[in-house]
Amino acid sequence: MNRKTQLLAQLQAMLATARDIAAKAETEDRDLTGDERAIVTKALDDSKGIKAKLAELKADDEMLSAVKALGLEVVDGGDDDAAAGARTRPEAKARTGATLGGQFTDSPEFKGMLGQFPGGRIGDKARVQSSPVGFKTLLTGTSSTSAGALVNDDWRGLLDMGVNMRPLTVVDMISKGTTTSDTVEYARVNVFTNNAAPVAEATTADGADVNGAGDALELPAGSGVKPESALTFQVVSDTVKTIAHWIPATKRALSDASQVRSLIDSFLQYGLQEELEDQIVNGAGTGENFTGILSVSGVQSQAWSTDILQTTRKARTKVKTVGRATPTAYMLNPADWETIDLLQDNEARYFFGGPSRMGQPTLWGLPVIESEAIAAGTGLVGDFRQAMLWDREQASITVSDSHADFFIRNLVAILAEMRAGFGVIRPKAFVSIDLTA
Repeated sequence: MNRKTQLLAQLQAMLATARDIAAKAETEDRDLTGDERAIVTKALDDSKGIKAKLAELKADDEMLSAVKALGLEVVDGGDDDAAAGARTRPEAKARTGATLGGQFTDSPEFKGMLGQFPGGRIGDKARVQSSPVGFKTLLTGTSSTSAGALVNDDWRGLLDMGVNMRPLTVVDMISKGTTTSDTVEYARVNVFTNNAAPVAEATTADGADVNGAGDALELPAGSGVKPESALTFQVVSDTVKTIAHWIPATKRALSDASQVRSLIDSFLQYGLQEELEDQIVNGAGTGENFTGILSVSGVQSQAWSTDILQTTRKARTKVKTVGRATPTAYMLNPADWETIDLLQDNEARYFFGGPSRMGQPTLWGLPVIESEAIAAGTGLVGDFRQAMLWDREQASITVSDSHADFFIRNLVAILAEMRAGFGVIRPKAFVSIDLTA
């Protein structure tokens, strides 16, 4: 039995052992024991060494074919051909190097070919017109049956973790808190009537109404009675909602590919955050949906006015004068921000700095938050601190085989879920903007 046959037999035995142990664990629906894991690990490690030796033997065989194409007689090197050395010509044996590659480069034929070039070096523009070396087989790295068989792929796994993932920015702008209940109640200011006025010192003890109508504002001069203002509240109740989704996977996939579990976890958790962002902005308030900012009663609106710049500026004013709030940002769809960003004056100069502008984009002195959570054609400006997210249960990942018939099929369900409530403390602090002419 030659060396290559021995190595192949060892490799098959090792892989068979590892395969039998894994199959037994899978049949019994259990994880590998410590001893089994050690055996499998050693078998896989040893098999890598054997594969490397087989690759070396394969390389030697291919080089041997190339050397023989030069008309040399060399020792094959097989264990069963020990007498082959007696058949090698003395002159061939004398120039035999330590390796088959050495035999090739030390041969007179190869050196004769290099003799065509000064210093034995082939320049970038040199042409080989003829050569005493009789090449019959070209060694090329592009062929899997030639030197390409010796090139191993450099596998790096999945590098693009952001496929189909948009940047998430909305949650970072709003206020955040926690709750231990399934319902969050708070008071929202409904109406505030400010009747504050200067009041002179009382000069009479008579505080009766002049006309007897009970109108506190029509008091006799010198009564010293202070005017009364009005403040009413509205009790708002926001219930905690559950956001969840899951992916099926086989137990073998999770066991054999360590990256699969972390990949699934990343995509599942991102999915929760993306839906949370959509609910904060657009939630319809029906069923298990949040009542998003654009659906809250009392949020102001700004109709299209002349052009997109005037429209957005007037909306900012409403936040200040009607909402009595300090706006913190504009939220625009990337398509709408592109429209604004590309605006030019009559001399083709960009209003917003053009391609050379760097840093955080701003509009009328406020940061611009680009988000696909808001539809193109609609903008939003306001004091985003007046929106509140209450975290009931942070995002979690759960794995179970108890779904349907997953247990008998060696499948698992990987579930991601979170629970949270959302509310707008002061609706008038936000203005929805119509960006369509």
